[in-house]
Amino acid sequence: MHLSLLQRSAALRYLLFTALLLLCQPVHAIKFTLDAHRYPPAKCVWNAAHPGALVIVTANIGPGEYQRIDIEILDSGPQRNVYLSKKAVSGEKRFAITAHSEEDVGVCFRNYLDPGVPIEAKSRSRIIDLDVDIGADAVDYNAIANQESLSGLETEMRKLEGVVKEIVDEMEYLKKREERFQTTNISTNTRVQSFAWLTILSLVGLGLWQIFHLRAFFKRKYLID
Repeated sequence: MHLSLLQRSAALRYLLFTALLLLCQPVHAIKFTLDAHRYPPAKCVWNAAHPGALVIVTANIGPGEYQRIDIEILDSGPQRNVYLSKKAVSGEKRFAITAHSEEDVGVCFRNYLDPGVPIEAKSRSRIIDLDVDIGADAVDYNAIANQESLSGLETEMRKLEGVVKEIVDEMEYLKKREERFQTTNISTNTRVQSFAWLTILSLVGLGLWQIFHLRAFFKRKYLID
């Protein structure tokens, strides 16, 4: 009985430790200064996202005269799918998208300098505070708690449920990728094997043709009977 209680206590501590580890999610936040130009290059911040994942982008753009900030959210696929494009963004803005591909999602900024800016004011920049939440991090559990009248413990359990679901989805995604890689590997091995047999048969056929050709040549020259 005493041993059973110790085992239950150890299991409970292990579950609590695992829950704390699962709740320690990385924070995708960054703060940087973006210089203004007449033809500015894009400043992009990329994050990995799986298909169907909710992505919440919160951008807090500082003040700045004679400047215009444009924002664009796209993925890194060959087709460069654009999820959102906004011009003249200022202040704190919040955008929500859903990823449609297995590529990374990028948040790109361009800081345009107004054509009529005075010469003495050409060196300009603005500060951008960017926060990107993906998957379970993007869910507003406080709003859910207020809507469903959840207690603090129930809210934490709901967060943990979302994190566990995200981990399960991640494992399913990795499993599908492994199956796809295995299928590709088998197909490649089959093609290599087929090419090897074709090469061997071609060499054997070419050797036999050379033998018969030389035999016919020597017979014409009366070198052999």
